[in-house]
Amino acid sequence: MGRTRKGRDISGWLVIDKPAGPTSTAIVNKVRWAFGAKKAGHAGTLDPDATGVLAVALGEATKTVPYITDALKAYSFTVRLGQTTNTDDAEGQVTASSDARPTDDEVKDALGAFVGDIMQVPPQFSAVKIDGERAYKRARDGEDMEIAARPLWVEELVMTSRPDADHVTLEMTCGKGGYVRSIARDLGEALGCYGHVRELRRIWSGPFDVENGLTMDQIEAMAQTPELDTHLRPVADGLVDLPELHATTEGATRLRNGNPGMVLASDVEYGDEAWASLDGIPVAVGRYKAGELHPARVFNL
Repeated sequence: MGRTRKGRDISGWLVIDKPAGPTSTAIVNKVRWAFGAKKAGHAGTLDPDATGVLAVALGEATKTVPYITDALKAYSFTVRLGQTTNTDDAEGQVTASSDARPTDDEVKDALGAFVGDIMQVPPQFSAVKIDGERAYKRARDGEDMEIAARPLWVEELVMTSRPDADHVTLEMTCGKGGYVRSIARDLGEALGCYGHVRELRRIWSGPFDVENGLTMDQIEAMAQTPELDTHLRPVADGLVDLPELHATTEGATRLRNGNPGMVLASDVEYGDEAWASLDGIPVAVGRYKAGELHPARVFNL
């Protein structure tokens, strides 16, 4: 028999303004401790040196993590021109350098190749799996791997400033699975000068904006107090990209038991993914079919 996980049955989303240094997992563990929560997770890893939005899900909100992971995200980042590193960021060792420096216009002209549906090769130091093992583990052992390119949707990539000849600051909005470090590396190659990420900040992720994020100092100060609970956002915030259907009382009961349940008429098309609510509270996520929702995930709220 498995051990019962201790902690509070508390559910919702907390937006963190992650500092540079700790891993995303360390932040989640700290948040879980601060709430005394039974269960917690996050939607989209940030590298240790990256800052900005880290959306942490507690309890039943963890069932909505895939929808935030799939949502568009925006990043502000500074590229160091003239150098490439083995990690594609400032933590790595410089492996090649160049005295060439592109003009502002050359940078802007090059950005168009990185917008829309693109193919991107993840960094050597990344969490992608190669033959069942994380790439970063093999890279630490000095192995140079062939990593297959992956599709990425880039909604927008614009230059926002040029602090000096060696640096350019960009903002990117992209879909799931994007590596900003790869953008910096590939942009440097396209410009003929090399490049790597110097600073990276996620400014929003789906419905979560960094301006609404708590700092770790604030979380420490409010840890295990009722005040911290007031900063939790509803579980439904993780479902904003899906259409909402209103369940009947009987339909909600059936859905909570894992069965198809009746929902009120809607313009959602047959087979579309949607979520059902009762009195504004999420009941289930599933597929809409002929007046019923067929649940794939059920919420115990």
